[in-house]
Amino acid sequence: MALSHVDSSGRATMVDVSSKTETDRIAVADGFVSMTLDALALVRANGVAKGDVLATARLAGIMGGKRTAELIPLCHPLPLDQIHVDAVVDDARSGIYVTATARTRAATGVEMESLTAVSVACLTIYDMVKGVDRTMAIGPIRLLEKRGGKSGDYRRKD
Repeated sequence: MALSHVDSSGRATMVDVSSKTETDRIAVADGFVSMTLDALALVRANGVAKGDVLATARLAGIMGGKRTAELIPLCHPLPLDQIHVDAVVDDARSGIYVTATARTRAATGVEMESLTAVSVACLTIYDMVKGVDRTMAIGPIRLLEKRGGKSGDYRRKD
């Protein structure tokens, strides 16, 4: 299988999507920030000095998803219809579970927008909580599902 972002000379290039049909597209990604139970309790109680961690992470994720083409060099700027980000406390795994859903009608998919939204939300959580927990870890960040487009639908099996 050939890489789509490499030209015949092996140089990175932006894919030409001008001949592709615009279709409704959706992508869902998720990620996780693990932390100590004490830090998680502070997040739940809205006791982190920098403010409301979950609300800030949601907004940061939306903002990050909207700016994906500025951050990832070969991504197309897309007319996004929606980016929904959620960040919820997960007591069983001692951390915060983040999901992002991106929607558009375009000639290329929104996987990178959903993945970027999750990444920025997780980084925001890390930034806001790092003062009370230096042991935090981010990951995995992964694509859960995509729909629309020529290559068809995908759903992660695990």
